[in-house]
Amino acid sequence: MGLRVRHHLSSSSAHFCLFVIFIFLCFPFYDAQNATTDPSEVRALNLLLGGWDAQAVALWNISGEPCSGSAINATDFKDGDNNPAIKCDCSYNNNNTCHITQLRVYALQKRGTIPEVIVALKYLTLLNIDQNYFTGPLPAYIGNLSSLKTLSIAHNAFSGGIPKEIGNLKELTSLSIGENNFSGTLPPEIGNLVKLEELYINSCGVGGEIPSTFANLKSMRVLWASDSAFSGKIPEFIGNWTKLQQLRFQGNSFKGPIPSSFSNLTSLDSLRISDMHNVSSTLDFIKNLKSLSELYLRNALISDTIPSDIGEYTRLQRLDLSFNNLTGPIPSSLFNMSSLESLFLGNNSLSGNLPNQKSNTLQTIDLSYNYLSGSFPLWVSSNLQLNLVANNFTFDSSNISVLPQLNCLQRNFPCNRDLPRYANFAIKCGGPERKTSDGIVFEAEKSSLGAASFNVTSSEKWAVSNVGLFADRNSPAYVENTLAQVTSTNAPELYQTSRISPSSLRYYGLGLENGNYTISLFFAETAFDDRSSQTWESRGRRIFDIYIQGSLRLKDFDISKEAGGVRKAFVSKFNATVSENYLEIHLFWAGKGTCCTPVQGYYGPIISALSVVPDFMPTVSGIPPHTRKEKEKTGLIVGVTLSAAIVGFILLFAFLYFNGKTRKDDEDVFVGIDYKPNTFSYL
Repeated sequence: MGLRVRHHLSSSSAHFCLFVIFIFLCFPFYDAQNATTDPSEVRALNLLLGGWDAQAVALWNISGEPCSGSAINATDFKDGDNNPAIKCDCSYNNNNTCHITQLRVYALQKRGTIPEVIVALKYLTLLNIDQNYFTGPLPAYIGNLSSLKTLSIAHNAFSGGIPKEIGNLKELTSLSIGENNFSGTLPPEIGNLVKLEELYINSCGVGGEIPSTFANLKSMRVLWASDSAFSGKIPEFIGNWTKLQQLRFQGNSFKGPIPSSFSNLTSLDSLRISDMHNVSSTLDFIKNLKSLSELYLRNALISDTIPSDIGEYTRLQRLDLSFNNLTGPIPSSLFNMSSLESLFLGNNSLSGNLPNQKSNTLQTIDLSYNYLSGSFPLWVSSNLQLNLVANNFTFDSSNISVLPQLNCLQRNFPCNRDLPRYANFAIKCGGPERKTSDGIVFEAEKSSLGAASFNVTSSEKWAVSNVGLFADRNSPAYVENTLAQVTSTNAPELYQTSRISPSSLRYYGLGLENGNYTISLFFAETAFDDRSSQTWESRGRRIFDIYIQGSLRLKDFDISKEAGGVRKAFVSKFNATVSENYLEIHLFWAGKGTCCTPVQGYYGPIISALSVVPDFMPTVSGIPPHTRKEKEKTGLIVGVTLSAAIVGFILLFAFLYFNGKTRKDDEDVFVGIDYKPNTFSYL
């Protein structure tokens, strides 16, 4: 009996506990469903969205109550249908009041400013208004939103200085203000944000030296600061940010050397530094950075040899050390790394032979513009993305067909050298042949160029070489197509396709007669929106450098700026001297311009067509060798045929003449005979 009682009590207790747990779990849900949004926050939200011409979506504005539906349930805050979006917290107190904690108005092409009413949303922990066209300053009262942990206003048109009051946001862990039009310098007060983990200030418009107060930001994990006019030296104190995982300094105005303290950044996964000035650096600072998966030290004044222990960087997938002053041989361990996928070592002073072996993982290799020599190992084939232009390789019957016509693009450009055949050429970059109304034929250039590739025309008249990967882009394209009509030209068909490159694009004229030439480069910006459209895509900027015969002719060239807008043709003309029978036109990306407009990983030089004409009277025919041989062969055939026809005609005439005379003599004989046979004329 006692056992049954204990069992009954125990069972009742269990049911009671389950009931209590059920009530405990359900009560907040019930409370939230019956709670109301703080009226002052509702007014502020209405004024904000109204001023931005943005309407609440039905997912959360149920029956006019903001803190409802997706604002309080498990719906994904970043869901495409949930935009604009808010999140609420109804657990601050017990008076059935909810507070708005997150606000997102993302990529809706909204316009306006940030009004002061926003400070009424004092519980905001996240504000994201990326990819719109908000203007005006970032107001000082933004510093009153003391609960903010994430502030993201990138890809807009904010201007003016960055307010020092931003340093009041002591809870901030992520600050994104890139792709704007700010001016001045970074406020030292940002150094007060000791909880800051992510800082995105690329293409933001500010410049000057990085404040010393930033030494306090020891929680930093991500710093993107490319394409901004930051100057002075890269601060040594960044080497104390030992939690740093990503660092990007490209297209700035920093002076070298790269701080030796960077050897402390052992958590780095991605390091991109380029376009350094004045003082060179060595590679000593990377000796402890064995966690790197990508290392870009491009155009960074690196003077060194490739470390012999490079094979110990077992996570390295992408390595770019191009446009530096690396010397010595290529370590065989570099080509045997199982993790390495792409390698860019072009435009250095490397020497020796190619490594004998290569891992199967390594499929993109740029070794152009070095002093490598010898023959090719067995792994060299046309199936790779492989650029070996401008080296000193030996070519013979065993390897000259492995990479067709690469022999024409070695350092002395031997094809037709000293025996010039041409004095002009015109190329339709990235597209099919086009003939303009003035009679110029722009030859097709539509080969499948990729991250490390080249192509020489069969006539050996001109060639093209391309190098570079579009960083952070899933589907890279090296040809830009447009259906838009390009204006300011009588040849719009030239601009329907363009060749685009993320790093370095070169065109060569081969076998040219020495002398002075006029070069015309045909440009049009076709990817960005016009500035008058006031969209975030209209904020895109493409900037690159133009070299002719190795000499810098235009620095920081901006097509749309020079043309007076997008989808407008602009022809840039240059004079150049050819003295060794070849011409080189080089378009080079020096890290400047926006990186991610209109898509992620979109930048670098672009060109629609080019033409080269002599400033002198040529003495060469300009006819390709195979064409000349074909014409000579055709002439020979025609000559022989015509001669044979004439001889045949003469023989036929003689035959008919003498045959007719014989028949007449026979008839005269028959006349003297009594019996006259019938005679017939065959004529």
